[in-house]
Amino acid sequence: MNWLSILRIAGRALQRNRLRSLLTMLGIIIGVGAVIAMVAIGQGANAAVQARIASMGTNVLAIWPGSTTSGGVRVGHGSIQTLSLADAWAIQREVPTVAAVAPSRRGTAQVIYGNQNWATVVLGTYPEYQIVRDWPVQAGQFFTQQEVGGAAKVVVLGQTVADNLFGGEDPIGKIVRIKNIPFKVVGVLAPKGQSGWGQDQDDTVLIPFTTAERQVLGTQFLGTVGSIMVTAVSNEAVREAQEQITALLRQRHRLVPDQENDFLVRNFADVAATAEETAGV
Repeated sequence: MNWLSILRIAGRALQRNRLRSLLTMLGIIIGVGAVIAMVAIGQGANAAVQARIASMGTNVLAIWPGSTTSGGVRVGHGSIQTLSLADAWAIQREVPTVAAVAPSRRGTAQVIYGNQNWATVVLGTYPEYQIVRDWPVQAGQFFTQQEVGGAAKVVVLGQTVADNLFGGEDPIGKIVRIKNIPFKVVGVLAPKGQSGWGQDQDDTVLIPFTTAERQVLGTQFLGTVGSIMVTAVSNEAVREAQEQITALLRQRHRLVPDQENDFLVRNFADVAATAEETAGV
């Protein structure tokens, strides 16, 4: 039997079963379309997650204090104060795969301008923070090391805060109040958008670490930090930097070999890889 005969037989079969043939074709079309749509949605979700994580920096490491156990229940990381400024500066000095280090403390507060107010995250940090986070200012400038040393009352606004307090008005040089303390606005950060965890990164204000420690966030834990952000010298050096930081902190914290870390070192490159695997499932 040749191909022409086969085609004739198939054509007669289709004519005799038009409705069944139509329904079969429709099912195939819907099935193929659904698969294509699912693949496109998955690729779009993966791209969105990767873009959010990239905005945080794929050669960035975040170091958080350890966790504790209360009543047999493990409390999350950061529940005890195990990281210090001295730890941060030791990482900067002694880990060759690290390019920049930015320790910080954070809290929440109302920021007030005129009759406008906005509840936001207050982050006390150092000028290196904008290097580690690759986060330039859109207007004005970042505060300086001299302003950190002098515990200056200056603030850099995230875009969300600037929009809600000032609208279309230029914030640079204006005075806002944080916990009833006057701060001069010296800069506005470029928009970052949402993080890999869905948080609005622009809903924050940055002030000098010393100012936060002494006047805004309280002096209860002087010399301690809530986190240390670190950028490696390259993407390829991230894992080595993670290992070197872990070894250094274990040594500084005098942890014996069978003792758990009292800190957490998180590699954003691993977060990105996990997100990609999840989106690909």
